[in-house]
Amino acid sequence: MAKVIVNQFGKRSFGGAAGAYGNTTVLHYQLQTNASGAVVNSNSGAALAIGDVVDLGPLPEGIRPFDSIAVISDALTASVTGSLGFAYEDGVDSSDVPQDAAYFGAGIVLSAAARLRNSSSKALVTLPKPARLILTIAGAAVAEAGKVDIVITGELTGPR
Repeated sequence: MAKVIVNQFGKRSFGGAAGAYGNTTVLHYQLQTNASGAVVNSNSGAALAIGDVVDLGPLPEGIRPFDSIAVISDALTASVTGSLGFAYEDGVDSSDVPQDAAYFGAGIVLSAAARLRNSSSKALVTLPKPARLILTIAGAAVAEAGKVDIVITGELTGPR
């Protein structure tokens, strides 16, 4: 199992208002693979394999994520699925809000063009510390070019 880190610099934005109690936030992440299945603009030239964890970028401390949308505009290899969730930057779990590699869903079909909303019914949480959005590859190895945009919508409540 490899950990692949995607460079998302300059691709993410947020904004919006939700009154005096916080800010509506939209965070955009992108996974793009080349013809051999390796992640473009990442720390690895190897094709994604089953069990690989793709670090898509940061989730700030104090975010309360409401929803996720995965837009598969260029499908990955046949049978590729994934789990979308989060892991804490420091690698230390929280007893109040445990890290969850499938918080936004498991078995997400990445092998067909689609627009997929969050498939999880898990309770809303507020992240107590900085985390990373992670996608864990399952089903099959990635062996071709593809593109997946992931949008996380939530509320920035500030550090706890």
